[in-house]
Amino acid sequence: MVDFENDIKNCVNVLQKGGTILYPTDTVWGIGCDAMNEAAAEKVFAIKQRPKEKSMIVLLADARDILQYVATPHPDIIAIVESFDKPTTVAYDNALGFPANVVNKDGSIAIRVASDPFCKALIKRFRKPIISTSANISGAPTPSIYKMVNHAIVTNAEYVLKYRQDDDAIRAPSRLVRIKEDGGLEILRG
Repeated sequence: MVDFENDIKNCVNVLQKGGTILYPTDTVWGIGCDAMNEAAAEKVFAIKQRPKEKSMIVLLADARDILQYVATPHPDIIAIVESFDKPTTVAYDNALGFPANVVNKDGSIAIRVASDPFCKALIKRFRKPIISTSANISGAPTPSIYKMVNHAIVTNAEYVLKYRQDDDAIRAPSRLVRIKEDGGLEILRG
């Protein structure tokens, strides 16, 4: 078994210095950084060769953390998010505190509460949200497993996790939703 704790320590060290990580999420392999660090987010855009108009997903450890980063969430947001039975990213209006390059031009932010034990532990230890965008060159296939990650992505990330590199379970990207006034979901992606 890979040393989970060693990966956490190394990730926190890299994230605190504004670096990028290549890591497995509760869905696919992702490129991450400190979501509150504008320069770090720029590095992620560069690694992915992604247009800056396309915003990225932010991961939080707990549903209650949404209240800190969204100005006007649905009144039942914690219960709604905790009821999800599969990885779900929610698009929220009125993001709070994020750098301009992390927020969509309309002021919205896409947030997923991580269900993966490693991601939850990392975010709690780091004490800030982290970027989670698929570890692919923009437009290329999304890597479900480590072996599918483009070599250029691997060499450009400042830390590559050992955890789950041998995992061959294929996972799909999260669904993307918007929560309607009545608490129902508008499905934006899958």
